[in-house]
Amino acid sequence: METAVGVSLDRRSIPAGATESLWMAADGHAIRRIDWGTDRDAGAGAAPAAQAQGSILFFPGRGDNYEKYLETLAQWHDAGWRVTAADWRGQAGSGRLGDDPVTGHVADFSVWIADLARFWRDWKAQTPGPHVLAGHSMGGHLALRGLVEGVVDPDGLILSAPMLGFVGNIPPAIAQTAAKLMCAIGDPARPAWKWSEKPGEIPASRQGLLTHDDNRYQDELWWRERRPELVMGPGSWGWVERAYASIRALFQPGKLEAVAIPVLILATSNDKLVSVSAIEQAAQRLKDVRLVHFGKEARHEILREVDPVRGRAMAATFEFLDRIAAAR
Repeated sequence: METAVGVSLDRRSIPAGATESLWMAADGHAIRRIDWGTDRDAGAGAAPAAQAQGSILFFPGRGDNYEKYLETLAQWHDAGWRVTAADWRGQAGSGRLGDDPVTGHVADFSVWIADLARFWRDWKAQTPGPHVLAGHSMGGHLALRGLVEGVVDPDGLILSAPMLGFVGNIPPAIAQTAAKLMCAIGDPARPAWKWSEKPGEIPASRQGLLTHDDNRYQDELWWRERRPELVMGPGSWGWVERAYASIRALFQPGKLEAVAIPVLILATSNDKLVSVSAIEQAAQRLKDVRLVHFGKEARHEILREVDPVRGRAMAATFEFLDRIAAAR
């Protein structure tokens, strides 16, 4: 691939200028992170940190890992931004919170919000502003919730297909009640849906939910093979129930209306995972928002789509970042 400034990047290797490390949460839980400073060309005349456009903190979605987004991080980085990405606790290389290595479980989304609050505080103190928070899917949900709850204070927010509702016509209150019942009659940490007929095998239909781009989809599988700790399958019934609870809390009257910073949202009506109508409802309630719509040409992972789609999405993020930098 080519980044924004024409620097070649291998999506299947960690860039030489990036550093992977562990961040310790308040209770000592180790969480992976990757940092990419503005010395991106290592000795080739790169700007010092003080001259950076600013800093971006990115969080992926449920069951995701930051390896999937190296291309996006590279483009932001090559445009002069200091970039950091991290796992959510219990995902990718940051351990598990359930009873097995592949089911995504959490006792409550407040666990992730507490981690976000502490990570944001530490990261912001160590990086140049302006500071932008970005997230995909569940990562977008948690970023927006963290903003609404006042535990983060970014200068701008970028949301890619944020998990503000699920596909389907069941009202969130009813869906949460059903999920709560499933938690009551069995182990809340058990999988809420089937992953594959063969345990550990990724369903053949999975790409149809995520991206039209065969090569980018294969990048994810390549990383999963090389780093088995990244593999995650279904969410638990506990995760489902707590997801509905978190979504309903976020849509309480006055919550979204109180967000004053600029927000960029990328969404597609062809999303088979998150509800585009819920995203549109949220956008209508935000004060300063740009909603970039895609149609059948884009699936859920807009930032990992085919080049024409992804190019439009990245162009929108660059316009947004330029606005944030200009307002510094």
